[in-house]
Amino acid sequence: MDAAPNTAHHVAYTINGVIRMATIEPWVTLLDLLREEFDLTGTKKGCDHGQCGACTVLINGIRINSCLVLAVSRSGSVVTTIEGIGTPDQLHPLQAAFVKHDALQCGYCTPGQICSAIGLISEGIAKTRDEIREGMSGNLCRCGAYIGIVDAIEEVLAAAPDANSLP
Repeated sequence: MDAAPNTAHHVAYTINGVIRMATIEPWVTLLDLLREEFDLTGTKKGCDHGQCGACTVLINGIRINSCLVLAVSRSGSVVTTIEGIGTPDQLHPLQAAFVKHDALQCGYCTPGQICSAIGLISEGIAKTRDEIREGMSGNLCRCGAYIGIVDAIEEVLAAAPDANSLP
């Protein structure tokens, strides 16, 4: 009987400014790689079907549900997770606005909400509250903090209308 073929793949990413490499099976999602291999647990596993947005990260500046992406397909990419956005001593403007507007309760969805909001701002298409709501519709909050989330994003948009002007 022949041995099973080697299915492992070598992958490399720049994650939150740090080059990281791993050897993974082809079926590993980016979400599982981030959480299990790189111990970046800020990105949450919610539905594991791309319906809740808890796993949203930025890949090359574009927001994406990491549970739907095979990690091997994005090798070489620049990935930003919530751990790469702000610090406890210097919050990103969206993090500060989320706190100010009480845009979180349990906090489980917050990392995905913030990554998605950064992507939304960089897309430059959300100018009104309705456009913000529509643009964030892929990110669910079971606690119902939607008004605070929209308020926070609206405040940051007013102060810095594009992601290039965010720190």
